[in-house]
Amino acid sequence: MKAESFEKIVDHALADRQLQVALDRGTTRGVNARLLAMSETTDAQALRHQARLARERALNQLPELLEQLERNIIANGGHVLWARDAAELNQHVLTICRQHNVRRVVKGKSMVTEETALNHALEQEGIDVVESDLGEYIIQLAGETPSHIVFPMLHKTKEATAQLLHDKLGMPLTDQPEAMTRFVRGVMRQKYLQADLGISGVNFAIAETGTIATVENEGNNRLSISAPPVHVAVMGLEKVIATWEDYAVLVQLLARSATGQRMTVYNNLISGPRRPDEPDGPEAFYLIILDNGRSRILASEYAESLACIRCGACLNACPVYQNIGGHAYGWVYPGPIGSIITPLLRGPLTAPKLPYASSLCGACQAACPVEINIPDMLLKLRRDLVQAGDPSLGWRLGMKGWAVAFKSPMLYRLGGRIAGWLTRVLARGKGHLRWLPPPFNGWTAHRDFPAFGTPSFRERYLRRFKGQPHDSKKP
Repeated sequence: MKAESFEKIVDHALADRQLQVALDRGTTRGVNARLLAMSETTDAQALRHQARLARERALNQLPELLEQLERNIIANGGHVLWARDAAELNQHVLTICRQHNVRRVVKGKSMVTEETALNHALEQEGIDVVESDLGEYIIQLAGETPSHIVFPMLHKTKEATAQLLHDKLGMPLTDQPEAMTRFVRGVMRQKYLQADLGISGVNFAIAETGTIATVENEGNNRLSISAPPVHVAVMGLEKVIATWEDYAVLVQLLARSATGQRMTVYNNLISGPRRPDEPDGPEAFYLIILDNGRSRILASEYAESLACIRCGACLNACPVYQNIGGHAYGWVYPGPIGSIITPLLRGPLTAPKLPYASSLCGACQAACPVEINIPDMLLKLRRDLVQAGDPSLGWRLGMKGWAVAFKSPMLYRLGGRIAGWLTRVLARGKGHLRWLPPPFNGWTAHRDFPAFGTPSFRERYLRRFKGQPHDSKKP
């Protein structure tokens, strides 16, 4: 992520009318669908609390549950590989490809493979990789990256998508999403049949039986993992949960929070390769478990962030994301949760702007199905950045000056009087300013600044405190 260009990317996003239309359509639909789906439950808050406890139990027992998961998958005939970082995960997949003479890969939706840039690593070795999720496939055709955890092409309108499919695949122009889906489905059928290997993500990994679970609405993931002879599943180590009871709670909250459904159309449960008496499925199954900084997060005060189930609800609810979209965040994980995960995984100084890309309104926490306290962690990350010496010299001097002024009643009163007089002069009787000198022009570049009122709040307070009558007709 090029952190120094964050402001430029945001300015570009705000000026992009097509993006603004797409964001308004997508996030509004996402918020409303989630609210309706959650209102259908008997006690939505109790359900969220139960899900929170399930994720807390898993994180508290993480080493034991991962070992249990490994034992059960091996007992089921699968293979388990561990990856310390992105490079090791990519190397594991490349090794598997060489062992099985793989030349063509179909891949279901996976944020972890975006995190490790797996597609790029495979393509460098001459292996053809095709995204099978409709949104991911369109993004791949466009040469772009996902802008949303659940809806990777949220930043695109249906009109722009139709033009892209026409230009890249020769699809007749249409404004009907059903027609576009039907066309892409026809293109993808042969990809599944020709693939040597299928790759999937993991929504949940159930330790007690060695089962991985994926959720989807298109059926593409099921084809990706069952049609090719080899299936590779990749997951962050935090995706493990203890029991089927925990899964039953979490899977319904994932659907309601992500897409506003009671349950996703396809809920795939895989415990290993095809058995001798089964007619289809992969002949070999591999699970790769990625760390890539997650163990470090688990041992920190930010362990709560690992409870995220990647539903994307916080993105839809966030007023910042609603206006700038996902690409402005500069890496794989956008939105409020991305403003936490990115600095934690890549280092705070690689993304110093992200913890400040929030109004701290709390909409993200209110929408989170597992009650993650996102605003609190964003504040802590801001603290970490200050302690790491991130703020500029001007910012540090300004804050020291502010502290000195606020500790002195005399300086505080003097500063208030000067500011009041100056803003009223600059406003020239209009009541608000459209320009302030640097560094305050950062505010007036986007909004007006009201002139300070008179009398000041302090003067009003003292007048009343001393028992003096106040004429409400006076300003």
